[in-house]
Amino acid sequence: MQNDIFSQTNQITAKRGGERKTFSVEELNRRVKDLLEVHLPLIWVEGEISNFSAPASGHWYFTLKDERAQVRCAMFKGRNQQVKFRPKAGDKVLLRARVSLYEGRGDFQLIAEHMEESGFGLLQQRYEALKAQLLNEGLFNEADKQPIPTLPNHIGIITSPTGAAVRDVLSVLQRRFPSIPVTVIPAPVQGDDAPAKLIQAIDIAENSGLFDVLLLCRGGGSIEDLWAFNNEALARRIYECDIPIVSAVGHEVDFTIADFVADLRAPTPSAAAELLCPNKTDIDQLLQHFAKQLKQRLHQRLSQYAQAVNHLRTRLKHPGERLNARAQQLDQLEIRLTRAIQLRLQKDGTTLRNREQRLTQQHPQKLLAQHQKDLAKLRLQLNQAISRLLDKKTDRLQRAVALLDIASPLATLKRGYSITTKADGTVIRTPADTPKGETIHIKLAEGELSAKIN
Repeated sequence: MQNDIFSQTNQITAKRGGERKTFSVEELNRRVKDLLEVHLPLIWVEGEISNFSAPASGHWYFTLKDERAQVRCAMFKGRNQQVKFRPKAGDKVLLRARVSLYEGRGDFQLIAEHMEESGFGLLQQRYEALKAQLLNEGLFNEADKQPIPTLPNHIGIITSPTGAAVRDVLSVLQRRFPSIPVTVIPAPVQGDDAPAKLIQAIDIAENSGLFDVLLLCRGGGSIEDLWAFNNEALARRIYECDIPIVSAVGHEVDFTIADFVADLRAPTPSAAAELLCPNKTDIDQLLQHFAKQLKQRLHQRLSQYAQAVNHLRTRLKHPGERLNARAQQLDQLEIRLTRAIQLRLQKDGTTLRNREQRLTQQHPQKLLAQHQKDLAKLRLQLNQAISRLLDKKTDRLQRAVALLDIASPLATLKRGYSITTKADGTVIRTPADTPKGETIHIKLAEGELSAKIN
């Protein structure tokens, strides 16, 4: 067949006199397809399924891959109805297929005629093992996840600067909130060196102190394309990062270890951009709503103040009227004060006259004259009392003297009696009281005598 094609080409060239034959893209793809389908018979191929889709037509489209390569596959409805299981991403299968070419895109592909299970995919096994390990270590705990700021001050995007994902993210951010600063930190998102570069990008972002949220993203692809985000070292670095990290890797159906460790997982990079910033239109509408409410409340408050001013204006009188009212009040107070002073003077005058009368009645001269009369009377009474007392005392004295004279020793002596005493004055009553030779004294009515006892 190949020889036939080249011979036909040579014949055409010869017919045109040596002119070059130019193929259209469609003709080229059709002839290559013919070559592949004719010269490669049905073959058996083993690999792991990824990017599986089953549209409404009933056909299956997927990618068959191993650790080093991948190939697109299609299995039409008439064939896949005979498959006894429903394939999914990660299944390892054995296909009997023919090699072909999809003319519309020029993609090399396999047309599967038969499919059977061939065990669980190696990459999927490694993914599940690492996922279980980190889950047991607590790296997926919701309690450890940091909150994502509602309105970030600066967003850092860690991704390939040439990929479609970063363009989608920047487009959404520009549309939703263009005033938020955004910095792209370039890093490969596929390949063996991608995990280390991604970790380095996180270190740069954290050490800069510029960002309050990071977006780790890339577009969709097979599990091999996304395998850099299933790296254990990268997962631990995301968990330890002090800046909140949003993971948006692949399509909505794609899940990586980075998605589980990150503080927030977004189904797509575009969805992550919408989660990271509010919609400027919504905020504008909210601000307009607040402005409208503020305007209404200001109008209400101004209306209230206007009513209060009008009320006060009605109560406010002209200064002349207030002066006249104050002058009238002052005149009334003056009249009341004059009356009060007159009444007080009258009352005080009456009190003064009463006190003058009482003072006149109690003048010291009058009292002195009265006291002099009382003193003369008392002096007379005293003299009379003294005279009476002297007379009484004199009479009693005379009677006492008479009685004393009757009992007096002097009267006895006058009758011829005497009193004999010793030298010490002891009265001698018996002769025995005087020893012989003692001197005695004899008291007479007139004078005394001394004698000696012989």
